[in-house]
Amino acid sequence: MAEWTGKKRERKPIAKNRRAFHEYEILETYEAGIELTGTEVRSLRENNCQLTDCFALIRGGEVWLHNVHIAPYSNGNIANVDPDRKRKLLLHRREIRTLEQKTREKGLTLVPVSMYFKENALVKVELALARGKKLYDKRESIAKRDAQRDIDRAMKTRYR
Repeated sequence: MAEWTGKKRERKPIAKNRRAFHEYEILETYEAGIELTGTEVRSLRENNCQLTDCFALIRGGEVWLHNVHIAPYSNGNIANVDPDRKRKLLLHRREIRTLEQKTREKGLTLVPVSMYFKENALVKVELALARGKKLYDKRESIAKRDAQRDIDRAMKTRYR
């Protein structure tokens, strides 16, 4: 019988989509696996990934990740694949059905928020169900962030 060690499960981050938090209002997040080749995983270990303009689409009961750039592996020669190809995300059928219903009905989109390695060396993508922000929402979130920064700065100088 295995004992619990109390050790927190670690995630090793590969890439984060900061632009998604600015452009979208995040409602729910899902953890999905991703179908990769060997050289792509090795390239991810070197942190060669960009999530800036990527998005996910549901086609034929499968979730596909578009516009993710994984740079070719430096020692990969002919085994390297196209860095901007579509990649299949691995989710349960029930999750895919619910995501498809929500994106169809309410006008929501699927945006990858981050990519990371799990403790068992599997690559995972954190997929968010998001609604696009209006310009005034973006201004409001920038104002809140600036106000919080000023408050933190004042508290730091006060308690020195």
